[in-house]
Amino acid sequence: MSLTRGGGPLSSPPGPQTVNYALDGPRHRLFLHPFPRRVRAELGGETVLDTTGAFLLHESNLNPVLYVPASDVRAGVLHRTDHSTHCPFKGDASYWTLRAGGEERENAVWGYEEPLEAAAWLDGLVAFYPDKLDAWYDEDEPVRGRFRDPYHRVDTRRSSRAVTVIRGTEVLAASTRAVLLSETGIANRWYLPREDVRVPLTRSEKVTHCPYKGDATYFDVPGTADAVWSYEAPLDGVTAIAGLVSFVEGDEVAVQAA
Repeated sequence: MSLTRGGGPLSSPPGPQTVNYALDGPRHRLFLHPFPRRVRAELGGETVLDTTGAFLLHESNLNPVLYVPASDVRAGVLHRTDHSTHCPFKGDASYWTLRAGGEERENAVWGYEEPLEAAAWLDGLVAFYPDKLDAWYDEDEPVRGRFRDPYHRVDTRRSSRAVTVIRGTEVLAASTRAVLLSETGIANRWYLPREDVRVPLTRSEKVTHCPYKGDATYFDVPGTADAVWSYEAPLDGVTAIAGLVSFVEGDEVAVQAA
């Protein structure tokens, strides 16, 4: 996201303004970067991909996509289909159904067999729809959803600033022991101890996943559904927010830090 969104150098307008250079090239930009670790994927209990030669394709206004050498996909699991799509920046994509372990995933894999000249380096690479496989591994660590972008950073800092959460004239929470989370391309978020929340929290059914922070559970407060989220067991690098809560800001709720 740091490269392709939020005003990054690979986003299409506006892009960064505080620079002493100009990019000479198309407004829609592609950047293929080696992924530095081993990647594996499974379907039906069988390994269908094992590679140390993966890449992340960074593309303007899109999340990075993992591409892998077709030669590192297990022989016999890809079956060509008639489906195809066209990208004006990469060319015509061919598709394959994936079959392994008694499972079948239609059009789960795509690749550019004759990519446009500007993206010629995609020749020989294929990409998978992540949710069409049963399991992904970054080295031996399970991965859910997207692989992490090395240009995306998340930092946490403990703070003694006075943080107040207000809905209209009502104070929902107030703390001087919050944690500030800064994440590339996203506004700063304050995480507060639950003891500093002044209204009841009721667990809702909503759950979301972030590849950088983990699984978020949500809570209702009186008068507002899914008003608060929390990472009970956050991923490495953001353990400081474990069990803390953050409020969804909007027209009704504002978070202020003095």
